[in-house]
Amino acid sequence: MTFDRALGGPLMIAAGIAIGGFLAGNGIARVRDSDRFVTVKGISEREARADLAIWPLRLVAADNDLSRAHAQLQANVARTRQFLANQRIDTLQSELQDFSVQDAFTNQYGAAQNVSSRYVIHQTIVVRSTRPDLVLAASQRVAELVSAGVVLSSGGEYGNGGPTFIFTGLNKLKPEMIAEATARAREAAQQFARDAQSDLGGIRRANQGVFEILPRDQAQGITEASQVVKNVRVVTTVEYLLDR
Repeated sequence: MTFDRALGGPLMIAAGIAIGGFLAGNGIARVRDSDRFVTVKGISEREARADLAIWPLRLVAADNDLSRAHAQLQANVARTRQFLANQRIDTLQSELQDFSVQDAFTNQYGAAQNVSSRYVIHQTIVVRSTRPDLVLAASQRVAELVSAGVVLSSGGEYGNGGPTFIFTGLNKLKPEMIAEATARAREAAQQFARDAQSDLGGIRRANQGVFEILPRDQAQGITEASQVVKNVRVVTTVEYLLDR
């Protein structure tokens, strides 16, 4: 009995070490298995129409007499509003901005005697409309304003002066597009698992991706803001575990 007790302690320690080594080995195996994963991407795209248009019309009037230049500008503002009304654009949503007067005689770097008009007045009518199609059609007939004697200036803080078309309904598209992109990512992962003779496990990591609003016609010189119809895209990145 004494002999058995003497051997029992070392045998239990040895068995414990063996069991511990077995469990540790299995633990390492599980860690390595967890490193077996595949990274896939899923894409979802939608065509979307702009629901807001912003169109700055920068008017210019010039004369040697300040009061006449101002009267000319006011007449041009009235002609522009009438033009917009004729195009069925609600002029109540338009605003007058950026009124400025330049006096050539105060320009110390210019030769005042060579200036044809001393005073130059600028005024911008900013059209805001929830009917982008009407604004687009009107912008294509802007030459009628020139024929009516209205002088327009492009550039400045409003870029080239054309309409900007904005899509504001992105939040409504997000849930459906994320679900579609995730489903396509899973399809790609399942195909990869079949090819690798593995079983697809759970998600290891996922990245929703950034939504992009792109021009429908992606060509050089065409910007998203200039197009009524846009392309909304999201790319989702998902890492799936692979089971042996």
